[in-house]
Parts: sequence; C-alpha cells; structure tokens
Amino acid sequence: MRRSDLVPATATTVAAAVIVTLALSVPAAHAAGPAQLAHQPAVAADPAGRPDPAAAALAEGNLAQGRPTQESGHADVYDSSRAVDGNQGSYWESVNNAFPEWLQVDLGSAVPVNRVVLKLPAAGWGTRTQTLSVQGSTNGSSFGDLAASRTYTFNPAVDANSVTITFGQASTRYLRITITANSGWPAGQLSELEVYGPDGGGGTDTTPPAVPGTLGFTQSGTTIALSWGASTDNPGGSGLAGYNVYRNGAQVASLGNVTSFNDTQPTNTTVSYFVRARDVAGNLSGNSNTVTRTGSQQSGCVNVARGRPATASGSTFTFVPANAVDGSLGTYWEGAPGYPQTLTVALGANHAITAVQVKLNPDPAWGTRTQNFQVLGRDQAATTYTSLVPAANYQFVAGSNAVVVPVSATTADVQLRFNSNTGAPSGQVAELEVCGTPAPNPDLVVTSTSWTPAAPSETTPVTLSATVRNSGSAAAAATTVNISLGGTVAGSAPVPALAAGASATVTVNAGTRPMGSYPVVAVVDPTNTIVEQNDANNSFTAPSPLVVGQAPGPDLQVTGIASNPPNPAVGAAVTFTVSVQNRGTAATGATTVTRVTVGGTTLNTNTPSIAAGATSAVAISGSWTATSGGATITATADATNVVAETNEGNNVRTQSIVVGRGAAVPYVSYEAEAGRYQGTLLEADPLRTFGHTNFATESSGRRSVRLNSTGQFVEFTSTNAANSIVVRNSIPDAPGGGGIEATISLYVNDTFLRKLTLSSRHSWLYGNTDDPEGLSNSPGGDARRLFDEANALLAQSYPAGTRFRLQRDAGDTAAFYIIDLVDLEQVAPATSQPAGCTSITQYGAVPNDGLDDTAAIQRAVTDDQNGVIGCVWIPPGQWRQEQKILTDDPLNRGQWNQVGISNVTIRGAGMWHSQLYTLTEPHLVVGGINHPHEGNFGFDIDANTQISDIAIFGSGRIRGGPGGAEGGVGLNGRFGVGTRISNVWIEHANVGVWVGRDYENIPALWGPGDGLEFTGMRIRNTYADGINFTNGTRNSRVFNSSFRNTGDDALAVWASRYVRDTSVDIGHSNAFVNNTIQLPWRANGIAVYGGYGNRIENNLIYDTMNYPGIMLATDHDPLPFSGQTLIANNGLYRTGGAFWGEQQKFGAITLFPATRDIVGVTIRDTEIVDSTYDGIQFKTGGGNMPGVVISNVRIDRSNNGAGILAMNGARGSATLSNVTITNSATGNIVVEPGSSFTITGAQPALRQPRRPAVD
Repeated sequence: MRRSDLVPATATTVAAAVIVTLALSVPAAHAAGPAQLAHQPAVAADPAGRPDPAAAALAEGNLAQGRPTQESGHADVYDSSRAVDGNQGSYWESVNNAFPEWLQVDLGSAVPVNRVVLKLPAAGWGTRTQTLSVQGSTNGSSFGDLAASRTYTFNPAVDANSVTITFGQASTRYLRITITANSGWPAGQLSELEVYGPDGGGGTDTTPPAVPGTLGFTQSGTTIALSWGASTDNPGGSGLAGYNVYRNGAQVASLGNVTSFNDTQPTNTTVSYFVRARDVAGNLSGNSNTVTRTGSQQSGCVNVARGRPATASGSTFTFVPANAVDGSLGTYWEGAPGYPQTLTVALGANHAITAVQVKLNPDPAWGTRTQNFQVLGRDQAATTYTSLVPAANYQFVAGSNAVVVPVSATTADVQLRFNSNTGAPSGQVAELEVCGTPAPNPDLVVTSTSWTPAAPSETTPVTLSATVRNSGSAAAAATTVNISLGGTVAGSAPVPALAAGASATVTVNAGTRPMGSYPVVAVVDPTNTIVEQNDANNSFTAPSPLVVGQAPGPDLQVTGIASNPPNPAVGAAVTFTVSVQNRGTAATGATTVTRVTVGGTTLNTNTPSIAAGATSAVAISGSWTATSGGATITATADATNVVAETNEGNNVRTQSIVVGRGAAVPYVSYEAEAGRYQGTLLEADPLRTFGHTNFATESSGRRSVRLNSTGQFVEFTSTNAANSIVVRNSIPDAPGGGGIEATISLYVNDTFLRKLTLSSRHSWLYGNTDDPEGLSNSPGGDARRLFDEANALLAQSYPAGTRFRLQRDAGDTAAFYIIDLVDLEQVAPATSQPAGCTSITQYGAVPNDGLDDTAAIQRAVTDDQNGVIGCVWIPPGQWRQEQKILTDDPLNRGQWNQVGISNVTIRGAGMWHSQLYTLTEPHLVVGGINHPHEGNFGFDIDANTQISDIAIFGSGRIRGGPGGAEGGVGLNGRFGVGTRISNVWIEHANVGVWVGRDYENIPALWGPGDGLEFTGMRIRNTYADGINFTNGTRNSRVFNSSFRNTGDDALAVWASRYVRDTSVDIGHSNAFVNNTIQLPWRANGIAVYGGYGNRIENNLIYDTMNYPGIMLATDHDPLPFSGQTLIANNGLYRTGGAFWGEQQKFGAITLFPATRDIVGVTIRDTEIVDSTYDGIQFKTGGGNMPGVVISNVRIDRSNNGAGILAMNGARGSATLSNVTITNSATGNIVVEPGSSFTITGAQPALRQPRRPAVD
C-alpha cells in the first residue's frame, strides 16, 4: 500500500550548483489505486513584491521547489505537484502500465542548470532501478536531452536513497524527466524534483531590480498590446536581463530588454496582467501595477444559465455540476468515468436561446484539448430531451479555452452530452453559458399584504389579505397563495387565473393568535405548479409585522413542573408541584382544577383564584408510583375549562421524568464477555494501561472477546424485543491506513440471517503523544481509539428470548474481530410527514441515490427561515450532505461564513430512518462556505431552531492532523434563545455539539445559548467533545441522552472568557441530568470549567480511559467559579486513569484548581466504584478548594489509589458526612505531606506522595 505523506523534507542549500532532485516515496510492495484522473495542475502566482520562487531557489539551491509542474498523467491522487512540495514523503506516480511517462517543472524563465537528483525515502523502501532521461526546453514544446537515458539504482543504503545526475551546463526553463522503466512498480515515481545550477554569472547578487514603470494596454480585436516603463538594476548588480509577463497570475512570457508585449485573447475573456523585471542573477522585482482587460460576452448575449440549478449524470471528486454555472473559470465540472456523460442546466422556464458558450480555464496549465458533445434541450411542457445541435468535435485552444455553439431554439433546459475528451477521461466544463431571453410565460408576484383589524388582540379573529399580480407576458392558470405568520403557514387561499398584467386580492382567515409580533410572508404558487419566467420572486414579506395585543381577562399557563423526589427509584412514591401563572390582565375569579397525568395515573387538585400576573405553586394531591424507565408528565391548568381565558391554547405543559440514574435509553446492551462465546477473552491489566494498542482497556467493563478463527462466535440471548442491532467492534486497519471493511455473520436462533459490514475507517489513531492533535491516521507504533460501531435494521422483529450470534465464517476475512458489546433495540416505524411541514424532496432531494442533497436541504431551510414554509421535513432515507446548512452572510463578514440558521424547525421520521451522511472528510472539501473546523455536515444554528428525529453521520477520521485534517462538528453556532434539539444521533464528528461563538466572531450577532434543551441525544464515536456549553451559555440542559466513545469531555460547561462582558456572560445555571456516558477515550465523562449554578445530577458514567468521570477545573483559562456547583446522585464505575505521558493520575471525581479557586462545591448521594486510581481527588494547582461538602457518598475499590486523596500541594478543605469508603489500595482518606488541605468528619491517614503534582 502507499505510504502516507508524513515524512518531512529537509532543505539543503547548495552554493553555485543547480541540482534536480527527484525523490520517490513508494515502498517495495505497492497496491494499485483507483483509475488515473487527468486533472490539470494548479499554478500559483507569486505574491506581489516577493521574490520569485525560482530566483529565491537560485540563491538557496533548489530551483524547482514550489514551481508549476506538468505531467503525462497520474494515478489516483498522486499528481505531479507532490514532486516539488518539499516533502520527501509525498510523491508523483504516473499512470500504471503506460511507459514512457514524464514529469516536468517550469522554472519560470530560462536559467542555467547542470544537475538533477532523484530520491526515495531513506527507510522502509526496497531497492529498485528506474530508466530515465533528463531533458530541457526553453519553450515547453521542443525538448532536447540534457542527460541521455540510462538505468539508475535507488538504494536506501546509498546516499539516503537518492541519485544525482550531472550534465553540461545548459540554459533551460522547462526541465523534464522521462521514465521508461521501473523495476519496483509499473509506473514512474518521483518524490521530489530538485533543480540546481551555477549562479548565472551574477556573482552573489541577491538584490532584485526596480519595479517596472506604469503598465498600460491597448486592444484591437483579440490583440492586447501591453507596454510599461523600463526598470533598472541596482548599482554593481548583475545587470538587467529582461522582463517576465504574467497573465491571470501565471507567467506567459520571459522577454529580453524590451518594454512591450502583445498577447492574443478572445474578446469575451477577462484577463489581468502584471510585469516583473529580471536581472542576470535571476532576481525578480516586485509586481508592476495590474491592468485588466474585461471581456465581453458574445455580441447581444445575456447569460441566462448563471446561478441556475445544474445537474449531471455524475461527477468526479468535488468537481460538481454547480461549478459550471457559478461564474468562475477557476472551478469546473468533470463527469464521472464512462461515456456518454451529461451536464444539464435548468433555466426554470422556456427561453429563446441563440448560442451556447462552453468554457474551460484559460490558464496555460489547461492544455489544448478536443471535446465531442451534443447540445440537447427540453421544453417546459415536455419530459424528454431532443437534439438541438448534433454531436461534433470542438477544440478548446489553450489560452482561450472557449467555444461558441450557435443554437436557435426555445427550451427550458440545456443539456450537453459528452462523448469524448482528448485532455481528460471525462467531459469538463468550467462555465456553461446560455445566451437567450425569457420566452412568453406568466410571472406571479405578491405586491402587498394587509390584515384586519389593523391592531387585533388575542381574542380577535384576524383576516389576512394578499394581492397577487401576473407581471409576466402570458396568462397564468389558477393557483394558490400561502400566508405565514411568524414562520408558520396560517392559511392558503385560491388565486384565480390571471391574464398578463392582471391582479387579484385574496384573503385567509387566520383565526385568533397569542399576543406577540408576527412577520407576515405571502408566497404565491408555493408548490411551483406554474411554469414562470422567474420562480425566485414569488415571496413577499410585509414591511412591518402583525402585532397582536393582550386581550383583557385572565389567561392561565403552566410554567413549570417539579417532582419530588426529582430522580426517584423504581417503586418510590412521587409527588408533584405545578407552577401556574396567570399572564392575563384580570384574576381568574374562580377555583380551577390543575391536573397532572403520568404513567396512567391522573391527579387533580383544586386551585384558588390567581391574581393577574401572579404565579401559584400548586401542590398536587396524591402521588405516582415510579416505574422502570420513567414516563411523561402532562400538567394542565384549568383542566375542566371553568375560566373563560383569553388564550385557551397554552394551558398544557409536558416533560419527562426518568426513574433512576442515567438515561432511559430504548435499547438494551449486551456485553460480549457475559454472553456465550468461543474465542479469546481480553481483560485489562490492573492499571488499565491506555494508548499502547490496549483493546481491553478500551472495552466496556474492560473486557471483550477476540475472534481469531473461523467458527468462533459470541452469542447473546435477548431480554427485549428487537428489530435492530448495533455492534461495537474492532477490526484491523489497512496496512497503509484508511481502514478496511469486513463482514461478520449474524445468526438468529442458530439460523444464518445476514452479513453485517464492519469498518475500521474511523478507528485506529497512531502515536505516542497525548497532544489532542498530535495523532495520525498513518500506521506506525502504538494505537488508540481502536473501536467503532456498525448498525443495521433487521427485516423483522424478534421477541425476547431470541439468541443472536455473531460468528466468523469462511467468508469473513478480517485478520481478527474483537466484539465488545451489542445494542438490541425495537425501533419504532418511521413517522409520517407532519401537517405544515414541507419535504426536502420538493426541493429536489432524492433519497438513497448517492448524490449530494445539500442544495435542496439548504433551500428548504432557507424557505422555512424566511417564512415561505412552516417546517422542514426530512423523510425516511439516506440523504447525502456535503456542506454545512447555514445562512449565507450577505455582508461576507470574515474569512468564513459563520452565520447560523434561525427560526427553523427540522423534523425527521426517526433517527434510524432519516439519516444525513457525508463521504468527504472536512479538510478535503473544495469550495463552499463552511469553516474548516466546523466541517461539511450538520447545521450551524444561531437561534430558535428545533431539530428532532434525525441522524447526522459525519466523515471525520481525526481531531486534527497532517494536511489540515479535521473531523467537523455535527451542530454548532451561537444557538441563542429558543433552540430545542431532541432525538438526534451523531457519529464520526470531531464534536457532536459545540454551543457558542466568540464575541469577536461578528459582534453584531452575539447571542449566547440561553434556555437550550437537548434530550434523547445519541452521540458516539467522536474525536473530541460530545456536547460543550461555552461562550456564556446559560440556563441550558442536556437530559436523558447517551454518549459513547467520545474523544474529549462527553459533556462540558466551559465558562470561556471570549464573551462580550466577562462580568455578565458567564456560563451558569446549566444542568447535565440523567445521562449515560460510556468509554470516553480521552478526557472526562463530565467537566465544568468555571461559572456558577451548574449542576451534574443523576448521571451514569462508565469506563473513562485516562481522565476522571467528573472533573471541576480551572485549566483552559475559564472565568472564575462562584456561587454553587452541584454534583449529585451520580454513579461512576471504572473511571479515572493516567494521562500526559502516564505521569498524571486522576481520580473518579477530581477537583483541579489549575489557576484559580474552585468554590461552592457539593458532592452528594453518589456512588463511586472500581476506580482505576482515587475515588475523589483534590489536585495540586495554583488555586484553592475551600468548603467542599461531601455527603451520602459510597466509595468502593479504589484499585491503585485512595478513597479520598489530597495531593501534596493541594489547598482547601472538605467536610464529610455519611461517607463510606472500602477497599482502597493506599488508604481510605489520605492527605499527602506538603498539603494544607483539611478533611473533617473523618480521620485522615498521612503517607508519602506517590506521584507528581499537576503543572
């Protein structure tokens, strides 16, 4: 397999010599990759005022590094730019089995050269020979030999696996290596092409000449005549040699001492030029001024294709159809392999077209080529395409790269059908321009809206009106208009048929509305049933909102439900208190009934009159007996409708109650080691050593089962009905990294059911560092993050008592299978599309077709945000998403678009049914407006967004690594007020949910998360945090959610300083309640960094690899702790560990005042069992930990530490009451010498310190 490009190059300065180094990086055993794709090399212009790379290299040695390259072709992604990138670990590989092959470098201008060098990495590569010649050219077309063809041996033991070739000095601009044989692989392979030569006769001159005088131009037809003022060289310099001319940033001419140049370009091409002076030593001046000749379209051409929807029969990599209509010649579409290929642009309606202009990038890197294609069209009333222009060969000449095809037709779509391309394996189009004008068609617009009464109250019915006009040139058939209030469709009204220029006013009865302000949006023809000249102008937003005032009278609403106990055990009697507010203007004046229903129990309580504006805490009579798993509580004010209220629609509130600790998950987990198995039991060592390819340490319960041989299996007998399975597993990585796929056989009651496909693509990180971004996907040394999960819906449901067996059969070919656990779940059927929601399929999304649905999803979300539709519906299916869904910033503030969506509702059919996925790793995305850290999947949220019942499966493989590798974020943004996220499944992201943006990131949009609710979340297999509340997040909660295999804190509050006002915007009053956390492979189960009023309650935390189950800390420079922080009623099992080079040990619960005090901490009603080191640990740091209260806590089996430990530099105090500690390895309560920490309520035992304090 190919070796990953991770070996850094070492620069060597060689004076007075020109050397070309060709460095190869292919091991002796090498598997072939995907088919070669002839994409054109990118040519980067030198920034103005900086030395030309060739001139800089002349002084430093290597003339080739960073220079433009060309090639005969390349395999897979191994293009020729890799041979001049300065990295000996990357390489060019030619097309396989196609000798002769060549690679050449453009040195920028003709310079003297006399030596080249070819290299392979010094380690890990077998000896091989290559037969090659060195050739030179001054014009890029006529080449002569500098060194004739011969066979050279590359030996890792000789000259660090390099070959040096010397030859007589020659002046050349283009240096080519032509390879005719390779004993190690059937292709040419070069890792670095370095070129060296003498100093050019200029002595040691390193001073560039003066910038040329003012550049100007005149034009006549296709001729552009450039002229400029002369430059001068520095006194005593090597002398002025001439000028280099650059077009669109790429050098197009190297001239002598002349101050003019004529270029030929098509009149419709926009080109820019600048000039640089060159001295004999090769130094280049700064850029002259830039002049731009703006091209004109074909005479009379109005391009009606730009920005229109484009589709294709397929595309290669990120060269997608939209690139062909984006107005940029720097992007392009390239078809998928296999002719014919089609590229189609939808004009929206019929247009009378006169020509089609097909363009490629005019950059010289795009050589001349011939493409054969046909032009087809589709009438707006038709479903099939007809030929407009027969197939023909069209030559795209380098430098202009455009053809014009005359067409005379009326069509709604234009399609190009490609049959061949001499320059690449598929059709290529940078811009498809269609010259035309709209044909006669209607064009419906809403010209105004109004309502009566003008100032309604909550009890007054509202009638909405909209005036619709046909501004087109043909009559419009009858249709409808939707009128929305506050983003929700209030009603629909019929619009009669309208002649061109005619108008009609229609009305909608919107009924009564609660007090508030409502943006009014009217959309005509909302389902696009009428073909119009312009579908983009159907929406109208009223200039001022509809304001509904408060009506006189009482209005009761339930504002809160409190249960006692809040987290009951099974069988406990639970009572309730309901907060009932009268938000009206008059007292209720009568006794009402406040009702609570929960788990089949109904409880009623009489409630006396409540004054206007007052809130009554109603203690509900009776109790409910808690049942396993929990229930939904529904509280209703005025349940018997005694009071005539101004709003009868706001009397009900619901919330969940979970019985016991942890989340009430819908699945049951089965541990491999607890089932019946034939295989090898893996068990962790006593220290639970992590980071050294320790499978058992990373296993749930610190045990798993390995299947090495055919016939070995793990079997589980279910205790619940199930129609789905999740398998947590580990299989080997590919030898070169990148993961493998392998099947395992699933049997039910001894009968083969199906194969399950397992993958290691997202597991296996390598390295001995604990730096969060210091790991690699490239095999070598120790590994961690060894497990991942596979999931499958089964064809039927199986009852409790069913035996499920995972067995390695003959066709299951992984070298080993390690089974940790399975989840069995009875998945509910997909839900139906809710009323008022619009499906993404109406915007063009197609499920399960493998094509990118981002554009359709984005349009649907934007329409919801703008009030065009009431809700976005994601139906059952697999939907590919390759760009973050967000709001395009109209002001383009900052380098990256970081404006999220607001006032949006997105609903799916269930997390097992409606699933978004991406195939592209975030850092490999080309174009788009997503931030590289935030990735190309999921949603960017600014405020008031509800997302429920979907899955988001990312493509991340690392937290941060070589080449800018990133993992992406599922949900991110400011989040603001009113956001609710429920039942969302996120995997393979860097972070599941990151709440908050720094204030400096668009200050005008500052809006920290407030009152956020995350429930039913399922976040697994990340490379960093699960959910992190930062940047002033407050009053927010994560409830009844599960987390597994996170790569940093599963849950965290970080009271970051990057806020608007550090005295106000403090992370506070957040709660992590009834969550289950398993197997964080880095950092904590739950962490709080600063702030006040934050609560960690009723959680279950299992098997942290190296950090505490719960940690309070002041590292990461947070705002200070203040007020109270509560840790209550949690269960921690097998938590704590060693990290940072295994030099720091952490307890199950750890307080670490790294820089500031940690105050106001209460730890109560908690169970800490089987800790790797200490049960509760107070670490040494720069701060104090005064007044910690610990009560009703049980600590058992602190395997390598104390029950409670105060380290040698710890400062503070703790008071214990009803604390039980048993089976501690080094003592139940230990205060190390040197510590001033005091513990009261028990007698501490003193001992010597056993580990260093934290830095």
